[in-house]
Amino acid sequence: MKNLESFLLIGISNGLVYSVVAMGLVLIWRSTRVVNFSQGAMAMFSTYIAVSLVDRGVSYYIAFGAAVVFGFLLGATVERLIIRRVESKSPLNAVIVAVGILITLEALAGVIWGATLRNFPSHFSLVGMKLGQTRIAISHFDLFIVTVVLVIMGALLVLFRYTKLGLMMRAAAFAPEVARLLGVRVGRMLTLGWALACAAGAVAGLLAAPKVFLFPNNMDAVLVFSFTAAIIGGLDSPIGALVGGLLMGISLSFIGGYLGSDLETVGAFVILVFVLMLRPQGIFSSIAERRV
Repeated sequence: MKNLESFLLIGISNGLVYSVVAMGLVLIWRSTRVVNFSQGAMAMFSTYIAVSLVDRGVSYYIAFGAAVVFGFLLGATVERLIIRRVESKSPLNAVIVAVGILITLEALAGVIWGATLRNFPSHFSLVGMKLGQTRIAISHFDLFIVTVVLVIMGALLVLFRYTKLGLMMRAAAFAPEVARLLGVRVGRMLTLGWALACAAGAVAGLLAAPKVFLFPNNMDAVLVFSFTAAIIGGLDSPIGALVGGLLMGISLSFIGGYLGSDLETVGAFVILVFVLMLRPQGIFSSIAERRV
């Protein structure tokens, strides 16, 4: 019973990290209709920026904020200089370019910082908290992750449901020609979508780094599980990203705990296939026609 509770709490903690990355994928999909497979590499690169600042004596919070700002600027730059050249063409072109960006950023990180494993210290304790005489598998850092995830999800819901900016971003993604006729700066909306998504990805990298060692491709597995979570929850639903991330985290924790960590990737694939067979559009996605 104790193992069951530990696996559940660990799964929730890991699932929240998957949720943040999944929310970034949802954000970029809703605002640009592109799946950004370079999201993990951008998060990794932003985390290295934070590590470099911490190594130079900069406080954790300033390094955290600087990494998020860097992720924002990196996303905007990539969309402006690279993705924009292929956004109006076949969707496959953008996917291939995103994979190329992933490979380039991981190689560049290896050149700059090396391929050795590095540790990113957390401002909060990673040791499980005590409830009475029992120590549970939830730390103060996990509570920090919960707070950050809920803030990001709430911000996305408010952005897309209740703000004019969110409406313009959705219009630019779903009907760019009509949006232009209505005075929407489509190019700026697409750039903003990439920038915000990559900033969310930077947050995910910073939350994942204290739990795993940092190296150039440390976010690859996280991206795979997060993409699966986004598909399961519905690629256009922030709430679905949260639920999908938690589902993935808990499921993989039980699979790794009882069957072995080598089967986690297989388990993720089985879960994805099962959900797609029952509800191809995702749990929280609607098949109804969209109005923007």
